[in-house]
Amino acid sequence: MTPLALYIHWPFCKSKCPYCDFNSHVREHVDMAAWHKTMLAELDYTASLIGEHKLVSIFFGGGTPSLMSPDTVAALIERAKVLWPSTAPIEITLEANPTSVEAGKFRAFRDAGINRVSLGIQSLKPESLTFLGREHSASEALAAIELAATIFPRYSFDLIYALPHQSVKEWESELSDALKLAGDHLSLYQLTIEENTAFHHAYHHKGAFSLPDEELGASLYEATQAIMNDAELRAYEISNHARAGYESRHNLAYWRGEVYAGVGPGAHGRLLIDGAWHATRTLKSPERWLENVQLHGHGLDENIILKTSERGQEYLMMALRLSEGVDLRRFELASLINHERMALYDSMGLLTRNAHHLTATDQGRLVLNRLVSELLV
Repeated sequence: MTPLALYIHWPFCKSKCPYCDFNSHVREHVDMAAWHKTMLAELDYTASLIGEHKLVSIFFGGGTPSLMSPDTVAALIERAKVLWPSTAPIEITLEANPTSVEAGKFRAFRDAGINRVSLGIQSLKPESLTFLGREHSASEALAAIELAATIFPRYSFDLIYALPHQSVKEWESELSDALKLAGDHLSLYQLTIEENTAFHHAYHHKGAFSLPDEELGASLYEATQAIMNDAELRAYEISNHARAGYESRHNLAYWRGEVYAGVGPGAHGRLLIDGAWHATRTLKSPERWLENVQLHGHGLDENIILKTSERGQEYLMMALRLSEGVDLRRFELASLINHERMALYDSMGLLTRNAHHLTATDQGRLVLNRLVSELLV
């Protein structure tokens, strides 16, 4: 059977971080019983839509899914395993913030079936946490990492770098400290300014802070790769580092162009139904989604059949982020690529290619968006 990665979106947060453009919302009250029931209902609808698959991963993202009731998490996991049986072990990840309240629920989440936790640490420095609008302290971050390491078989955490006034030396020091706490996976993201965020207004309209220029950004990235390679947590994707065999199975499904389904407000899916690829998205508003599921059994807002060329373009954009690169035999990709430009970028040391695979080099990853746009015919 076709493998399936299942994404479940919890849209609520205690507060909105200024850099975040995810579908997250702050609400004074959430009817947990109603959300429990409706998320299970949309899970059932998804199964009726796509039929039999082999479940390989479940990912609870958000928002802040560690605000969910562990009972709801357990019920969703149990139902998903019934709907899409699998004899192989399933990777089940939950994103969590490291506040003491949420960390106190770690054991309950493990008992619910979570076997991998991803912690939104973002920084180990108090001043950076303040700038990023995080609600936890540096000491809470350290305590949450240490607790996660004792409770879950696998754990990871995120850090954001290329912050205002951050030097290469300062970042190298923080990353070295992080590696003392890291397990087998670490996610390291350069700060980007996204539209419809508080940072976008502060940066573009108020000039409230500055970011590292292109040269410094490249130096920070190169220093990151060197340190992580020395630690044997190599970048299997631009921002994600792991020891061999400890990559995020769920995220690889996205980047490898595999089937994934989305449940919850604003969740996306790429479904294979009767041989055709469907791009799905649910309603972003939590209230509208909840009402639609209660009325119709699902919160779908879009269900679009993709052409092979459209799926191929998506695959190219995602898979070039991976160290394993792109399989040119998939999605008729060879016919979508400008081969003259591919040869040019190969000669420039930005890409490497053989008969069936195309991979971005470390230098190519620095200009990946440009490479992708110019490779497509």
